[in-house]
Amino acid sequence: MRSISKFSALALAGVLGLSLCQGLTAFAEGEQEVDQASLAAATSISISPVSKFLQLEASNVYEDSFKVSNAGSQPLNFEVHVSPYAFTQEEGGEDYKLGFNHETAYTQMTRWITFKDATGNFVANPKFTAAPGESVEITYRISTPSSIPAGGQYAVLFAHTLSDSTSGGIKTEASPGLIIYGRSVGDTITAGEIRALELSQVKDVVENQDGKQVSVKKNLINATAKVKNTGNVDFMAVGTLKVEGIFGRSYYETPSTKGRVSIIPETELAVSDTWEETPYFGIFKATWTVNAAGQTETISQVIFLLPLPIIVITLLLLTIIIVWIIIMVRKRKERRSKFAV
Repeated sequence: MRSISKFSALALAGVLGLSLCQGLTAFAEGEQEVDQASLAAATSISISPVSKFLQLEASNVYEDSFKVSNAGSQPLNFEVHVSPYAFTQEEGGEDYKLGFNHETAYTQMTRWITFKDATGNFVANPKFTAAPGESVEITYRISTPSSIPAGGQYAVLFAHTLSDSTSGGIKTEASPGLIIYGRSVGDTITAGEIRALELSQVKDVVENQDGKQVSVKKNLINATAKVKNTGNVDFMAVGTLKVEGIFGRSYYETPSTKGRVSIIPETELAVSDTWEETPYFGIFKATWTVNAAGQTETISQVIFLLPLPIIVITLLLLTIIIVWIIIMVRKRKERRSKFAV
């Protein structure tokens, strides 16, 4: 038996944004109004750690644990289970979405994981109870078969709350997760494709207006690209946006903590960055560089920013000037024709 603690933990939580650790989601089952703040205080679940990196070998058993904490004011019933960590592509579309029901050659690890229940047996989805302020330690086991594929293996260990009753017609549930990044012993192929690099000065931004989410176009220098993983292990794609003035002054560069995306095999994801403090007008040179799987792609573009009102006024002035020139030319021709007679 080998312990996962012998392998180093991968600090990917900040990079991935921890989208799995979602807040409480309220499901309305009645019309009675309820204080949402008090509900959130009553039910609060978290998981630690949120990511794990380990090396896998055939015919081995790995054991480790994680903690599920109840920071609420009421006892918390929850169950733990494993799901694939994969991205799916919609038919006819280009965008990939994170999904936990899509199995691939790189999510077979989900079949090898079980959890220790209260009686000491390892089962698929045991249930537990955590008192207010209590942390419950959950032990999981990964039993690899005699033959495993080389490359990456990815899974998510979820702790899902169980609501036996509702409070004031509102049912609250949450599912924080621990992502496991496995590397199987064998031939490692790190390969990827970088495409569709683009620089633009208009971006659709979602804003809250009168309680509604509205898409608004803003004049922001924006950079995007697509990176596809064609190998068998995950890698990081890093995008760097640099904005300089025409005289070489540096105005913006992507921070080291931003513009990084973890891409697992058979997945294509977007890498992007935006200069959020883009001024209303100016002339800038923007450079967008994307690094992934040992490859680098770069594009540069001179971007001329001008506010819409100024553009409209300028067009009106140009129109007036052109009309005036046409009138003056016609009058001059008329005068010449009169003198010619």
